[in-house]
Amino acid sequence: MKATHQLRAFELIADAYDGKLPLHRFLPTYFKQNKQMGSADRRWATRHLYSFFRLGTALKNLDSNERLCIADFLCHDTLSPIVAAFYPDWSDKILLPLHRKIELITERYPDFRFEDIYPFQSYLSESIHKETFNASFFAQPDLFIRVMPGIKDEALQQLSHAEIDARALTDTALALPNGTKLESILKDGTYQVQDLSSQFTGTYFKPQKWDKWWDACAASGGKSLLLNSLESNIELLVTDLRESVLQNLDERFRLAGIRKYHKKELDLLKNNDQILHHYQFDGIILDAPCTGSGTWGRTPEMLTFFDETKIEYFASIQKAIATNVCKYLKPGKPLIYITCSAFAQENEQVVVHLLQHLPLTLEKMEVVKGYEHRADTMFVARLIMN
Repeated sequence: MKATHQLRAFELIADAYDGKLPLHRFLPTYFKQNKQMGSADRRWATRHLYSFFRLGTALKNLDSNERLCIADFLCHDTLSPIVAAFYPDWSDKILLPLHRKIELITERYPDFRFEDIYPFQSYLSESIHKETFNASFFAQPDLFIRVMPGIKDEALQQLSHAEIDARALTDTALALPNGTKLESILKDGTYQVQDLSSQFTGTYFKPQKWDKWWDACAASGGKSLLLNSLESNIELLVTDLRESVLQNLDERFRLAGIRKYHKKELDLLKNNDQILHHYQFDGIILDAPCTGSGTWGRTPEMLTFFDETKIEYFASIQKAIATNVCKYLKPGKPLIYITCSAFAQENEQVVVHLLQHLPLTLEKMEVVKGYEHRADTMFVARLIMN
């Protein structure tokens, strides 16, 4: 009875979801409109939807209920009532490691192809290990925070007292279970929620005291906060097209104790010479708009609903914005180009374009392989103005 009830709930929500909203925004609205669903119903429905989408396009010719059972079996080490009801022979195999589960599924379903999990294989950056990358989608990425220098041990102690399993990865980076509520545990301003790979991009910044830096697509200020943690004595300009995210940035800066900075609303696809004509920067961070294809472990519904024509769309935007911001970069100073994409067309190919059309020299670049650490996969390059 429980399995039938849960399966019906999954079917209703799956039929109602069209991918236009991120799943994490769609589900609360759906639950609010269907108040008959209790808290347990909502938890199981959420688990089942996310498990289902983590299968990507693998075994797409099977019916959705069968695909759900396969996906949930691969994603979890606790047994879903649906899996127990329809595949009772899997009950004693739920704790097997993923590679053994994959073998079982392949034996039962010879059409299962690992590369179908992520249906955009041909677009991936060359250095990505595809099998490991594909396997990463069967696990929810961790929650990562960056703590202030010197308080790691205190933060770990506070989290331990709250019975939260936290791991220190560096002196400032901690990994926690996804969904951990930190507001009542750690003091505001002592930490920032920031993915591990995003934190790593800071190793490319190398700011110097009294430098002038521009965070060109600042959004809510994550990269600027990282920059400030490396060198607080800089003059900082933050810009974004959206007023709402800059308001969020103001609040994050306030909590972090950052008072002195410049802020402007700018459309970087336009000529901003009248506004920026007197600016010359010692460093520019361009965390460019992108497909987000390196973060789909957090939004696995994108494996089903992403329109691949958007790759070229974003690549053209990235090239245009980079061209427009570089004119404000001092000679010998770095452009830090960042995406949270796994696609070469947005990563290495954009760098090639910039080198061909702008007076830049590549110092170094890399795919940040978050899939090896339950984190996002990103790309970062440091280019120097000639």
